[in-house]
Formats: sequence, structure tokens, C-alpha cells
Amino acid sequence: MAEALVEKHGATVTALGTPRGLERDLIPARGFELRLIDPVPVPRRPNLDLLKLPFRVLGAVRQTRAILRDTGADVLIGFGGYVSAPAYLAARSLGIPFLVHEANARAGMANKLGQRLGGRSYNAVADSGMPGEVVGIPVRAGLRGGDTHAAVERARELWGLEPGRRTLLVTGGSQGAVRINKAVAGAVETLTTDAGIQILHAYGKRNTAPDKHDHYVALPYIDDMAAAYAVADLIVCRSGAMTVAEVTSAGLPALYVPLPHGNGEQALNATGVVEAGAARFIDDAELTPDRLVSEVTEILGDDAQLAAMRAAARDHAAGDAAGLLADAVVAAVE
Repeated sequence: MAEALVEKHGATVTALGTPRGLERDLIPARGFELRLIDPVPVPRRPNLDLLKLPFRVLGAVRQTRAILRDTGADVLIGFGGYVSAPAYLAARSLGIPFLVHEANARAGMANKLGQRLGGRSYNAVADSGMPGEVVGIPVRAGLRGGDTHAAVERARELWGLEPGRRTLLVTGGSQGAVRINKAVAGAVETLTTDAGIQILHAYGKRNTAPDKHDHYVALPYIDDMAAAYAVADLIVCRSGAMTVAEVTSAGLPALYVPLPHGNGEQALNATGVVEAGAARFIDDAELTPDRLVSEVTEILGDDAQLAAMRAAARDHAAGDAAGLLADAVVAAVE
């Protein structure tokens, strides 16, 4: 959305984050200023941290107010998470207009607070539990309409992938997923040797590097996801809201393994694309090497089914949510 604000409206954008997040690396790498505040996690059960919560919130609000003043902010938009609640409170106290975007199928506490404080709210999907217009999720323009051929060639050069093999992309998100990693470790021999598939696997920086194997490329993190999506024939991944939006926009068939924790929003995030025929679910508890092999080989071994899933994903892909939100941000200032 920041890129849309710059390209469409010539705006200056500053991102707000915490020292704990991946934004420390990703935001500056994309060319945007990043300012940091202390994270304010909300304890799920009564404990000492709950008693400290009001003081931590006040401290984060003070930090955010100082940043908003220093940057001369005209408007603020939040997407949930640790920084959003202090940001909404700070913007409200300074009389700065603010907007709220909820990416998940079930709205989080921070965004519900922002909407109740007077922020204009937007949803990725209907019935999130927070009122607001449904606009989808902002996705990078390169994933919606980039040069796919160039991205495929870039992927093959970067990771040594062979043109004649089906490619399975596996990722557990920015931190990796132990359950997915274990299933891949048990399936890699069968998938690469017996089924003739090559695997590109982002296993997570915090996890142990997998054993090496022919036709198996394991990386702690994939920086060029546009290239990875373009070269892949199928992806195995969690179903976070942004992941589902990017995968669907890229027209990539998926096997989603929803995170079994939280309030079940990961399964809800992908329900629409699964019902449309663009993806399948595998329950986290049922993800074994044998199940992974069975699902992957069934899809990648059936050209007609693979093409139908890809077409369903493209038909289901969201529009230009980034541009819509950028316009809404400017309208709020005007």
C-alpha cells in the first residue's frame, strides 16, 4: 500500500514497527523509513504482565505521539498487531485521521479498538466481526501483473532449478514451521526420486538446516517470493491472510496447513479459495510424510486438475486493494 501511495499520490510514507519484527530488515530494504516503538503484547491470562499492561501502553503511545509529531504525519493507517493499538490511541489524541485494515477472517483486538475509537475501517473479507467496507488485501503489483517469464528465469538462475521438473514450493512463513519441515524431511526422497519433483523449501531462520538432497533446495528464507511463486507449480504453506492473498494473486495452487492455534482464523482465511477449487486443506495433526506425498503427487501428476486449480486461483484473485486503500488514505486527509 505504501508503494501505491508513493506511485499514485507522491506521498511520503513512514512505517511504524517494533524491534522484534521482520520489518527491521524488510521495510528499509523496500526503501521506506522505519521508526520503532516498544511492543505491547496483550497477555491471554491473568499474570504480572497484565498488571504492567496499562503502563506499557502509555509508554508506547508516548513514543508514537513523538514519531507522529516528528514526521508531521497527516494521516495514519494500521493493519493490526503490536504497534496498531498505541498508534490508534496516539493518532486519536493528536486529532490525526486514521484508518484500520483487517486482513484476517476474524478481526483482532487492536483493530476492533481502532474502529471503536473512530477509525474508518476496511476488511479483507466479509463478516470479520468488525464493521467496514470489504476491499481485499493489498498485494504487490508484481504478483498481480508482473513479468512471469522473467521471474521464472530468475528463479532457475538463483536456485538452480531444472526446467523439465515440476516444482513444489514449501514455506512455513517467515519463521518456518516445524511440523511442515518434518513432513518434508520424510517425504523428500519419494518426491524427488520416485515422483521426479524438485522442491524449493524455506525452512525458517530459527530452524535447523535440513539434510542436503538432489533436486532439493533448502533456504532459511526466500527474499524473492515473486520468483518463487512464478516458478512453482504447487505450494505447501500455512494460511495466514497475507500468504493466501499473495498465493491466490499469483495464480498458484496450494495445499494449506492452517496453524492449529489461535481462534481458527487461519482456516477461515483460506476457506473461500478452497471452496473455489484453487486449494486444499491438510489438518496440521494429519500432516505426515505419507499424506504429503499422496496429496502432492495426486495434484502434480494430473495436468487437468493442476490447470483447473490454477484457473480457479486466478479467477478468485483480489483486485487492487493497495490502490483502493491508498485512495482512502488521501481522501481522509482531504
